[in-house]
Parts: sequence; C-alpha cells; structure tokens
Amino acid sequence: MSADRPEEQAVQAAHGGATGLSRAGLRGREAELKRLRALVEAVRDGDGGAIALLLGEPGIGKTVLLRETVSLAAAHGFLVSHGRAEELHELAPLASLASGLLHGDPPLLSRTDFGDLAGRHDQRIWLVERLAQLIEERAAGTPVLIAVDDVHWADPLSRFALSVLPARLLSSPVLWLLAGRNDPEPYGRGPRATTLPLRPLSDTALAELARDALGGEVPHRVAELLDGAGGNPFLAAEMLTGIAASGPDGPQPPRRLVLGVRDRLADLRPDTLHFLRVGSVLGRAFRLADAAALCGRPASGLGTELDEAISAQLLHDDGERLLFRHDLLRQAVYADLTPSVRRALHREAASRLVAAGHSATDAVPHLLKSAEPGDQEAITLLGTAAADVIAALPDLAADLAVRALELVPPRAPTVFDVGERAIVALTRAGRYTRARETGDTLLSRQPPLDVFARLQSVLGDTLWHLDDVDELSRRSTAALAAVTDPVIRARLTARQALARSRGRDLAAARETGERALAEAESAGDREARVLALWGLGETALNAGDCAAAVAHHTALSVFDTAFLPEEAVARIHTDDFDTVRRLLRTAGDAPLRPAMLLWAQGTLNMGLGRLDDADADLVTAERLEADLRIPGNLVNIRVNRGLLAMLRGDRQAAGEHLDVVRTTVADRPNTGNHATHRYLEAVLADADGDHTAAGGLLRSVQRDHPFLRWRLLRPQVVQAVRMALRAGDRTLAEDLVAQAAEHAARNPSVPTARGTAAHAAGLLNADLELLERSVRVLAAGPRPLALAAASADLGRALLRAGGTAATPALTRAYDIYAAAGADFEADRVRVDAARAAGRSGRRAGGLGPRPEQGWDALTATEGKVARLIAAGHTNRSAAEALVVSPHTVNTHLASIFRKLSVRSRVHLARIVLAEGDTATAGSG
Repeated sequence: MSADRPEEQAVQAAHGGATGLSRAGLRGREAELKRLRALVEAVRDGDGGAIALLLGEPGIGKTVLLRETVSLAAAHGFLVSHGRAEELHELAPLASLASGLLHGDPPLLSRTDFGDLAGRHDQRIWLVERLAQLIEERAAGTPVLIAVDDVHWADPLSRFALSVLPARLLSSPVLWLLAGRNDPEPYGRGPRATTLPLRPLSDTALAELARDALGGEVPHRVAELLDGAGGNPFLAAEMLTGIAASGPDGPQPPRRLVLGVRDRLADLRPDTLHFLRVGSVLGRAFRLADAAALCGRPASGLGTELDEAISAQLLHDDGERLLFRHDLLRQAVYADLTPSVRRALHREAASRLVAAGHSATDAVPHLLKSAEPGDQEAITLLGTAAADVIAALPDLAADLAVRALELVPPRAPTVFDVGERAIVALTRAGRYTRARETGDTLLSRQPPLDVFARLQSVLGDTLWHLDDVDELSRRSTAALAAVTDPVIRARLTARQALARSRGRDLAAARETGERALAEAESAGDREARVLALWGLGETALNAGDCAAAVAHHTALSVFDTAFLPEEAVARIHTDDFDTVRRLLRTAGDAPLRPAMLLWAQGTLNMGLGRLDDADADLVTAERLEADLRIPGNLVNIRVNRGLLAMLRGDRQAAGEHLDVVRTTVADRPNTGNHATHRYLEAVLADADGDHTAAGGLLRSVQRDHPFLRWRLLRPQVVQAVRMALRAGDRTLAEDLVAQAAEHAARNPSVPTARGTAAHAAGLLNADLELLERSVRVLAAGPRPLALAAASADLGRALLRAGGTAATPALTRAYDIYAAAGADFEADRVRVDAARAAGRSGRRAGGLGPRPEQGWDALTATEGKVARLIAAGHTNRSAAEALVVSPHTVNTHLASIFRKLSVRSRVHLARIVLAEGDTATAGSG
C-alpha cells in the first residue's frame, strides 16, 4: 500500500498518525484492524463484495472497531451506511437496516426508495431483490460499506435481508460489516465471509490503554486493579476514568460494572434514578416522550433529571432520542431492578405505548417480558401484532400467536378463537406438526359443534401440507356433518374436493369440487372459492383432462394472481407455450410466489429443450425456497435436475440430486414426493444396468400412486416404456402405452399427447408406421426433445430393417439433442448415424463433455449474461434484455464467476474484453 495516496493520507490524518491507534478503543486490535483495512482496500480495488463479522461480548470493542472501519471506508471514497439495531424494537420491519440506509451524506437510499420497499414488506423475496437492485445501482460507480451494529437485535425482516443480500451482491463492490454477539448465523455463511472474534485484551494492551488514559507510566496498583476488568476494554476504561478522577487509592473500582453504576446512581436524586430505570426498560435508545409517559409526568418536567443523567455520563442526547452511553450501562441499571419491578414496568410500558398511539408491534416486546396468564389486553395485542406481520414474517407471527394462546386460561371462551389464529400462523410458517398438535389439543376440549367445524376447516390446510389426504378427507366429512355456517361448509367441501383429487375416484372428486364452487359462490366466500377452483384444477390435471385444468386454473389465477404459476403449468400440458411465455412476462414487477413462477419457467424451458436455462431456473427456484426456509418443491426440483443430468450423461450429478431427494423424503414423507423419488430411482437403476429393479420401481409408482398416473409419467411415458421392456415386463409396458393412448384421446388438440401415444405404441410393437406418425405429429408441436426421441427410435427401427432410410431421422435427432445440450443422447444417436452411413460405428471424436472451467464452459445464456454485465448492465437491466427474472440472472452470474474464477464485475469485464479480442484476432 502506497503511503502517498491522498485518501490514505486523509485516513492517517483523521486517526492521529500512520498507525491510527492513538485512541484507547483500538489498543490491542491491531491485527483485526489490519484485516479490516485489507478488506476495505480489496473491495475498493474491484475485488468484489465481502462480509465481515465482528463478534464478542458487550464492551469488548466491537463498536469502536466498526466505527474505525466506517471512517476508513469513508476516507477511501466509499458510500457509507452506518446503522444500529435496537433491543425492544425488533418487530418493526426493516428498522435495523433503515437506521443506516436512510442516513449519511449522501444516504444510500432515498426515503422514496425506502417507502416503496416498506410498502411491500409482505413480499420478502421481492423486497430483497429490489433492495439488492438499488444497492447494486449505487455501487456501480462507488464502493459501498453497509455497517450494522448490535446485529443480534435486528428485526426479523432485516435479519432475512442480511442473510441473503451479501451473497446476492457478491459481484458488486459492497462490504458488509456486522457487529454482534457470538452467533454469526445466518450471516456467516458464504464464500467471502471473514469472522473476527474479539478476545479479551492482553495485559500489554491494557497497560497501553492505561498509559493513554493516565498520561504516563502505570502504577503497579493500577495494573492490579485492571485485572478486575477481565480484558474487557469498556470496563477497563470505566475503571481508568474513576482512577483518573480520584486516584488509585480512591474508591475501589468494582469487580462488576453493576456495582460501579450503583455507586454512581447512589449520588443521584430519586427522581433521576427513577427516570433512568424507566429508560432502561424502554431500551438503550428511547424517546423522552415515552419515558415521560411511563413516569407519569410531562416531558417538559424532566429537564432536571435529564441534565443530571447526562452529567453523570450515563445518557447521551442525539437530538431525536436519548441513549445510554453504552449498553453495558443500560444493562447495569436494568439489572439493579428487582424482577417484579422490571415485569411491572414492562407491562406498564406496553399499555402506555399503545395509549400514546404506538402500534401493537411496539408494545409486543414489553408484553413478551411481562404478560401473565389471563392478561386479555396482552392476548389481544399479541394477536394483532401476529396478524400485522404474518405476510412478511410468518415465523415471528407463529411465535406471537402461540404466546397469545399460552396466556389464555384453558377454559376461557376465547381459547378457540385464539387457538384458531395460532393454527393458521403455525401453518403459514411451515410448522405443520405443531399446528396439528395445537388443533388436536383444542379439539380434545370438546368445543361446540360450530367451533369444531371451524377448527377442522383451518386444520385442513395443515393436513394438506402434511400430505395426509386420507385424514383430511375423514375430518372434512366428519365436520360437514356438524356444520351450520354456510361459509365453513363451503370451505370444508372444497377441502374435501382437494383431498379426493389425490384418490382413485376422480369423478367423485370432480363432483365434490363443483358442489364446493357452487356453495362458495352462494356464500360469497373468497377462500372457499379459491379452494374449490384449486381442487377442480388439481382433479382435472390428475385425470388427464388438460382443457378443463386450464379452464379452472385460469379462473383461479384471474381471481387470485398468486396462482398464476398453476395456470402456466396447466397450459404447458396443452402445448400452449406462447400463452405461457406471455403469462410469465406479465407476472409483474413484484410477483407473488416467485419460486413457483421460476418452477413454471423451468418446466417451460424443459419443454422447449433449453436444458441449461431450465437447470438455471430450477437452481434459482430452489435457492428462493431455501431463503424462505420452506422447501415445498425441493423434491420435484431435484428430480427434474436429475433427469436433465441424465440427458447430459452426468451420472454423478444425477446421483447427487437423488441423494438430496432421498434425504428430503426421509425427513418429510409425502405421497407425491415418494412417487417422483421412485421414478428417479428407476431411471438411475436402468442406466446402471439393473433393469429388474427399475421395472419394480416403475410398477410401484403405477400401483401405489394412481393420482400421479397422468402428471408424473405424462412427459416421461416413452422412457418408462423403454425401461419396462428392458425389464422384460411387457404387461407394464402395455399398461403405460394404454395410459398414453387414453391421454391422447382426452386431449386430441395437443400434439405432444397424440405424438407421444403413437411413439409409445410404435416402440412397444416395433411398428414403423406408428413411429413415422409420431414424428409427423411431434414435428408440429413445440417440444424438440420429444421429436428427437421419436426420430431416434424411428431411425433405429429403420436401421434394423436395413437400408439407408435411417440417416435423415437419426441426423434430425442428433441435431436437436446437440442443440439442446443433451450430449449423452446426442452421442448415442451419433453412433447409430455412423452405422447407418456405413461406417464402423466408432465415435469419431464425439461431442465430448463441456469443460468445467474457462470461457468454453459457459452455456449460451451465460455467455450473453457475461457480455451484458461486462458492458455495464445491472442484474435488473440484464434480466430485462434477456426477458428473464433478475433472480435467474443472479444464478447465471454465480455460475459464470465460478467457471471463470473471477470475483467481481471488473474482473469479468477484463475477461470478456480479452475473449472479444481473441475472437477478433481469430477471425482475421
């Protein structure tokens, strides 16, 4: 590092010399400061983003080191956001991040930008993506530092954002600096996370600290007294302040800070002492008006108390709020309160805050520390707060709703209403087992019949997610016998229809769904109507009636746009790819259920034979589900990624996907998961030569999961027929062929249905005419891989029959497979094509696998993304240019960085430029 750079001279001047260690708080932190300085310089110099975690006990020096780094970054030209999370304020969405993002010179975000974010806090994935876009845009020309102190107290939405954003912005010059207690999760994950645990200061550092404070050599008596600080720099500084004021032979410094604060408090007036205790209950930072309300006095009447607290170096006034000078001071004042007084003050604080116009979420932290069973106001406020945050923070809502239920006496009339809300919140948070247990506990108390029916209705959603459709059907039927409320009746009937959509009698399921829809419309209930349409759509898809499925799912997505992915998937089954493209493009700037939209996009790309793009979509969908910690579609995602890997010939990757599937199915058994799991097992067993095992697995899917006959095997039926024939099970193959024929009869306008049925029958019977018909029909459809498979089988059949007519069919199959990236299938066809052309059949070079590293390792889409980013596009503008999701661009970018071994957009631009120069030179 050159010492004559202007910015480095500014840093040294600001910090008192070349070392920057003249301030007491930096003594003993030379190594940590060196590492932080290196991170700042690396980010400034274009090395990409990074995250640093400062961890340690209160008073250990995290805040001082954080502030030093903030100053260092500002001197290096960074745009700085410096915020702090506050205890007792943890329910305000994004409050912890906003404390820094909206302040600064200039602020990282405008209040208009933040207002837009705050207004959409119920859509966490969209919010984080939009926040990432804004930060990425700010960092385009200037490196950014985002520092958050006391991150262990961050509100849940800020915690969620901080767990996702560093990885999302890894290619941008953004340094994240988070200071907190000794728990780095979930921020410590990721490839560029630096954890700096701050240990107690050494004796040498303490001696230097004492010389700084006392201005000379440190007497032996002072060194002995400093042992009581335990290496904590704040405690040591407090002791040295006392020694500087009264000398080493004055009042003995305490072994615990709380005793020292008591010494200070003992000299205060009683009213000032009460004021400080009230402030300690409100948190480290509090408003004078709130403290005045809790003291029962006007704010203007607390001037004397405030002046005395500031003079005693206990409080600081920043113009907006009052702050304890250090949280250890607040904790010491707080600890000096007896538990009963503490509880009473928290309870009073909750009531006073609500009376003063604060929201329920402001009162909740105090209620959690003070409410006792039977406290109706607390129960109501906790319920209100849970309802306020359930969309954005379902886990927090579940905690609040459960706590409210715990406060209700078991025999109180309100227990069922509060319990119902707890079941809903637990289900939304994905805690299905706990939701079911809560519901069953309430039901065991023998509620009135109408309450019994209502509880069974809300438990229906829980049972659906647990995939216990038999129990869902049984309970819905029992509750319908007791219900009188037409709304609850409509909901229960719709739940019953959903359960029956998974059974063998789909005609009964359809009849139940139609009755549910009529009841929902008669009752005018939105939830019942959504459930009824959903049940009818599921039934139609499972029955193979694709036109009806589209009609029901279209009506559902018009009624509730959250179900747009279901409409898209239904239309994919009808080969209506153009409409699906329009649907996905018009999903909006803030789409609901983005992971499901990406699942639909991935399904479309698989149909289009865009294997690389489909895999990227599926990877992104999985990542978004993981961010939300609700991996509802993980098995289906991994099964499809496994099938894609087999098309490419990557048996190892397919096996890794199967391992994830096995683990997930073991953790959460599910009928649908079991069937898809078994099918992937069959594909891999067949590829490994164990055809008998593959046939057995296929039979179990057909026998045990009839509701999936039309959905699981519909796009895979030809492959399944091949596996059945290799297993020597002609009966199974015939069953599959009959299934395909029935599906084609139900969907005569769908080319893939008709072409696949002809293909399967032609394969079973070695019928050239049927194979030729399948190729003609599939050529008019939108699925190139289905056409390639039919062309390959036609070519092989012609090759076996003799003659040269096989070559055109095999050539077509090869070209399609090669263009799609289905290298394994392409190489298999190449061998057959060589035989057809009269060669030896040996591969002449072959396609060869795509390299794992370097420019040639990039997929076609990755190459486009790389060029756009290198040209200065943000993720969002690149996504708009490619007509894909910014989430997907981020997935491509992560893959590009891995394959090219780069860490930042700057490095990527250099490689793209060099690649362009190489291409130009080659063409010349």
